[in-house]
This record gives sequence, C-alpha cells and structure tokens, in this order.
Amino acid sequence: MEKIRRNDRMSAAIRILSSNPNRVFTLGYFCELFSTAKSTMSEDIALLQQVVRTFDLGEVETVTGAAGGVRWRPRVSAGKAREAIEALCAKLSGTDRLLPGGFLYYSDILSMPEIVNQMGNILASEYYGREPDFVLTMETKGIPVAFATANALGIPLVIARHSSKVYEGSAVNINYVSGSGNIETMSLSRRAVRENQQALIVDDFLKGGGTARGMIDLMREFNVNVIGTAFVMATAEPENKRITGAKALMTLRVEEDPARAIVTPADWLRSSDEGSVQG
Repeated sequence: MEKIRRNDRMSAAIRILSSNPNRVFTLGYFCELFSTAKSTMSEDIALLQQVVRTFDLGEVETVTGAAGGVRWRPRVSAGKAREAIEALCAKLSGTDRLLPGGFLYYSDILSMPEIVNQMGNILASEYYGREPDFVLTMETKGIPVAFATANALGIPLVIARHSSKVYEGSAVNINYVSGSGNIETMSLSRRAVRENQQALIVDDFLKGGGTARGMIDLMREFNVNVIGTAFVMATAEPENKRITGAKALMTLRVEEDPARAIVTPADWLRSSDEGSVQG
C-alpha cells in the first residue's frame, strides 16, 4: 500500500472521530487503517488535540487502560455556549411568539439541525462525566434535541409514548399528573432499557415539571437511575416545580402589560467560567 501522508491521515482520523462522538477507537485501529507505526500515530493524535483545542472545536481525548484509545467529544466552551444561547434568546423574545397560557412558539427552532445540534452539544457537555447509558425523552417535541444530545454522548435515544404500540411488545404504563393538572398515561416498552442503567432525561419545555416527574417515576419502575434532567427552556413561574436540579438552556418570563416574552440564558450558563460548560 502506498504510504499515506500525515495530512491525509489526520484529515481521515478527525473525520472518523467526529462522525462517532464519544466512541473510543484504539490506536491499533488507526495504525492498521493507515499502515503506520504506533509512535507515528501517537504524534498525529497529539497534533489533532492541539488543532481542536486551538480552534475550540471540542476535545480529542486519549483514554488509558486495556480498553483505551482516542475519542472526540463535541464539548462546547462556556463562551461559545453563552454566545449561541444569547443569540437564540434575542430571536425568541418579544411579542410575536407568545402563545396563550404563557407558552412560546419555537417549533421552527426545533426543526433547524444546526441549532438543535448546537443545543445537544451544550447539554451533552454537562453530562460526559456522569456517563449515562441512554437519553430518555417524551414524544414528540423533545425528540430533536434529545436525539442531538444522545448523538453527542454516543448513546441510544429512548422515547416514552402516550400509549403503547403493538410493534414494541409488552410495555410498562404509568399515570402521571401533567403540567395542566390532567391525569395522563406514559408508556415504555419493557425491552427499551435494562435494570441498573443510568438515564439522562432531555425534553423541550419545563413548566410545572409534571411530565418530567412522570419520566422519573417511569424509570423507577425499570430500576433505572436518573442522573440528570435537561431542557431547552424552563419557565420562571412557577418557581417551585415537581422536580429539582433541572438544567435548562433558557428561561422564559412573561410580562403582561404589554404582553411579551422575555427569554434569557439560564443562570448556570451566564455564570460559567472559561472552559467547557460543565457542572
């Protein structure tokens, strides 16, 4: 095989890593792929780490141990996260998007892959250290951001539904109190998760916390530990919600006279120090 130049090796390596976020590739994998020595490949990885760090493109991390190797994590620095969310808040604030009941129209935002992937990377940056086994969301509006977060974490997405589907086999069904105070049903296939796994809940909107509380209770039925709850947006009112410790990217406040929405970055984003936005 013709000798592969360093520039070509590095271009191919970063493409492979960035297409598989948080997946560990052994050094031997790259050595075999490029027909090169481990010492040479180690130098290439060191250069990749430097380039990614210089241009704030995430993190190329080496993993030690028997199952070690190298992986790419799309971590977002505090500065980039604040800048992105502040721009989004400016777009969402005002009178045009305000809906009856204190809700906000932003379905168009959740349909834009670039924005959704950015939000998923920011949320994932918070939970790499907690090592969740899967992301759980409730159908339907939370699916895009939950998928983007799961992709950045390199783990599966699990979707709870309002009713069980025949093609999903036997399911666990629970009743929960929604944010509007209604009794609703939540369903999840028994084959979707396993006992003693770690779940990260990601959804689009947090108001009273009823749906999120339902997902936590659903995970309890499976003996699954919930390591965090994250949302695109949370309302300022009510201040006391049915869950604690939630992280939202944005906070929504509604002024009544005149009626307008005020959307601001969440406090944890505004107070983040330099570096990745980790809690």
